[in-house]
Amino acid sequence: MHIVILGCGRVGALLAHRLDELGHSVAVVDQDAGAFRKLSPDFSGQTVTGVGFDRETLESAGIKRAHAFAAVSSGDNSNILAARVARETYGVEQVVARIYDPRRAQVYERLGIPTVATVSWTAGQFMRRMLPLGAEDEYRDPSGTVVLSEVHVGECWLGRRASDLGMASGARIAFLTRYGQALLPDQDTVVQAGDLVHCLFLDEMRARVERIFEHGPEEES
Repeated sequence: MHIVILGCGRVGALLAHRLDELGHSVAVVDQDAGAFRKLSPDFSGQTVTGVGFDRETLESAGIKRAHAFAAVSSGDNSNILAARVARETYGVEQVVARIYDPRRAQVYERLGIPTVATVSWTAGQFMRRMLPLGAEDEYRDPSGTVVLSEVHVGECWLGRRASDLGMASGARIAFLTRYGQALLPDQDTVVQAGDLVHCLFLDEMRARVERIFEHGPEEES
């Protein structure tokens, strides 16, 4: 795959290196040529100096053949403008933009541009550690219908199978985080103390999912 990255800060450089190590073709764009010093000598990709939403700059970076575009510069406006140009002008299917203002992030998600809202994500992680109850959204599809959330699990589920938790709540258990490592559960995986349970559900199911995860299966009437 050919991937274009806007921004060669810490995030952009790290992303570029990881993609390069996986064998992908990578082009990094930044208006400050000095920013490319963050890339190691082992980086085999392309660097392009210029404004990230300028068509000539993007075309020099190979946007016409790009499979994906990541806008991770330090400016919200630049990231969104570049993401929209990549999506709407060049038809790049996989586009994601880094956004610092969570209010803007919600707007652009509705326009079909996936965003990573840095401030919102960080604040959410702190809240999760301080008030570990209910569901903390980790991803929402552009329509806002399907949600991937980490949902707090009550003690009543400890020692029981994750599959039973999914059946009782109607949510799909996507994965568990155990001792900092991701784990794909099978039919026999048991929920342990300290597990973080990540699941998919329709947004309209949220109240029921949270209730069953916390208090156990609802009694049959």
